[in-house]
Amino acid sequence: MVGPARPQFVLFGSSIVQLSFSNGGWGAILSDIYARKADVLLRGYYGWNSRRALQVLDQVFPKDAAVQPSLVIVYFGGNDSMGSHSSGLGPHVPLSEYIENMRKIARHLQSLSDCIRIIFLTCPPVDEEKVRGKTSEIFSELVRTNELCGQYSEACIKVGEETGVKVIDLFNAFQRRDDWVNACFTDGIHLSAEGSNIVVEEILKVLKNAQWKPCLHWKSMPTEFAEDSSYDLVAADGERTLNPSEWTFHREIQWD
Repeated sequence: MVGPARPQFVLFGSSIVQLSFSNGGWGAILSDIYARKADVLLRGYYGWNSRRALQVLDQVFPKDAAVQPSLVIVYFGGNDSMGSHSSGLGPHVPLSEYIENMRKIARHLQSLSDCIRIIFLTCPPVDEEKVRGKTSEIFSELVRTNELCGQYSEACIKVGEETGVKVIDLFNAFQRRDDWVNACFTDGIHLSAEGSNIVVEEILKVLKNAQWKPCLHWKSMPTEFAEDSSYDLVAADGERTLNPSEWTFHREIQWD
C-alpha cells in the first residue's frame, strides 16, 4: 500500500458501480472531488445481484482487515428487480429475499468498525421503451420495468430505516428532472454523465448533512500535504508563492 494512508471510500455494487468511472461517471467525479482527501476504491461487478454479493461479502470486506473503510456506498437492486426467467436462471431475486440480503449486507458492514459509514443507493428508474427495443443474439429479453424498480427502491429505503443506514432514493431523484428519460442514460439502464451528476449531488447532500464525526464531506476533510511551499507557483507580484492544494477551478461543476 502506498502512503500516506487516507480514508477509504468503497463503491460496492453491480454495473452502475463497475461503470462509474466511464462516461463522466459518478465514481470518477467522486475521485476528483476527494483528490488528496480520500481514496475511492471500486468494487463493482457487472450483472450482479444481492444474492451473489452476499457470497463474496467476507472477501470484499474481511473483518480482519488492517484498515477498514470510512465509507461504503452500496448499490444492488436493479438486477434483482428484473423479471424472472422461465428457466430459473438469471439475476432476478424475489423481493422478500432482496430485503433480507440487504439487511445482511448492512449488518456485516456495520460489524467491521464503529466508525464505518454506509450509504445505500436505490434503483434508479429506467427508460422502458429503450430497454424493450433492445434485442440481442447473446442474451434473452430484458424485463426491466419502472413498476418493479419502484418496488425494490421502496424496499431498500425501508431496510435503511430499519438498520440505520442512510439511503439515497435515486428512483425519485432522477424523476425530479423533466427530461430524465432522454438525459440520464446511455442505454436506458446505465448512467450518462448527466445521470451520474445527479448521483454525485445526492451523495454530497448526505455527506454534508449527516451528523457524522468526523464529517466526510469533502470541504470538511483535511487535504494531504496542504502546507505552503517555496516550490509552488510564484504569484504575479513575484513576492510569494500560491498554494494550489485546494484549487477547484478545473471542474466544470463547482460541487458544494
